Amino acid sequence: MNVGAGTPILLFGAFDRHNLGDLLFPHIAAALLPGRELIHAGLAERDLRRFGGHRVASLARLAAAWGNRPVELVHVGGELLTCTAWQAAVMLQSPDEAQAIIARLEAHPDEQRDWVRRTLGLAARAPYTAASHTLFPAATRVAFNAVGGVALADADPALKAEVLARLRAADAVGVRDRQTRATLQGAGIDARLMPDPAVMVAELFGARIRRRARQGEVAQIRRAFPQGYVAVQFSAEFGDDATLAVIATQLDRVATSTGLGIALFRAGAAPWHDDASCFERVMSPMRPNAVTFCTSLNLWDLCALIAGSRACASSSLHGRIVATAFARPRVNLRVPHQNAGQTSKHEAWAATWEAPGLPTVVDVEGLAEGVRQALDANPDTLRQTAGDLAARYREAFRWISGPA
Repeated sequence: MNVGAGTPILLFGAFDRHNLGDLLFPHIAAALLPGRELIHAGLAERDLRRFGGHRVASLARLAAAWGNRPVELVHVGGELLTCTAWQAAVMLQSPDEAQAIIARLEAHPDEQRDWVRRTLGLAARAPYTAASHTLFPAATRVAFNAVGGVALADADPALKAEVLARLRAADAVGVRDRQTRATLQGAGIDARLMPDPAVMVAELFGARIRRRARQGEVAQIRRAFPQGYVAVQFSAEFGDDATLAVIATQLDRVATSTGLGIALFRAGAAPWHDDASCFERVMSPMRPNAVTFCTSLNLWDLCALIAGSRACASSSLHGRIVATAFARPRVNLRVPHQNAGQTSKHEAWAATWEAPGLPTVVDVEGLAEGVRQALDANPDTLRQTAGDLAARYREAFRWISGPA
């Protein structure tokens, strides 16, 4: 971004909690903004450097300190447009604290609202879309970088109105799927379609990730499965006994039919993301020599595990997108009990960017078949898709960054 070389750039997003994609976004933005002064902001003050993330400042506190100074504000990416204040505040807690808070406040909306405002220091309904005119009135540019809002059309009317107002006030709006773009176009907002930032991870950090793969848990997994492995992740939403039993059976089938190992991993440790106990329960009935669990939550270990896999099967969209960047076969798992007719962000992404014929989203009962189809993908097609998406993102980011 070049509106004054000395103007600091505030990178704002959900990288104040542990989630693969969110932790990646500020790294990618920084790599594409060399030499600029960057401030990393979330809704809470956090230090996630031990996970490969950043030390993050609180947006509310930054606004109090920086409100009248020129700053460029970039929303770095993710499914930001439909994240409610309640969801955001809960996901910033530890898992144990989150459960206690939900039990105490879910049925008490007034108390819940007060707790959310105290926690975030903001009164916003959609707090990951910053109200720049009140928080940073001297901002020289406001941009939304490859954000998602697949469910925005059906969101609470007040939240939707707030989000649309903030997008209308922005200097540049980029979205990562056609469904979100269509919703915004229907509201008179001209958004640019661009890939998710994570498509850049191989181009920008491939050497670093390859070095990471030669050490620690990822190196151990590579030695344990010299014939290769499938990287597998699923969120806590899959945690009922019946669903986990199906996943275990399907993964055993993958291991038996392909000769590949199964490497389970967590893509996010924030509340409502992944639960280590679910992976342990899946492993229990499986053949011990066929499966392992990567316990590391370090961003670069997770990227290295996916990059070194023969295929990735995940409920995490960014598990898929990191696999895409490294030209790996991939398939997503559909969340159990997804509403009929509802399009997930995974389906919206795949419909927008994947090459025809590649598997997209499967139910748990179709996991083994989905992996088989993914492994049959043409390697040239996978490489071409990775290169095309990286080139498209780089071009779009120059637009997001403003005039030279």
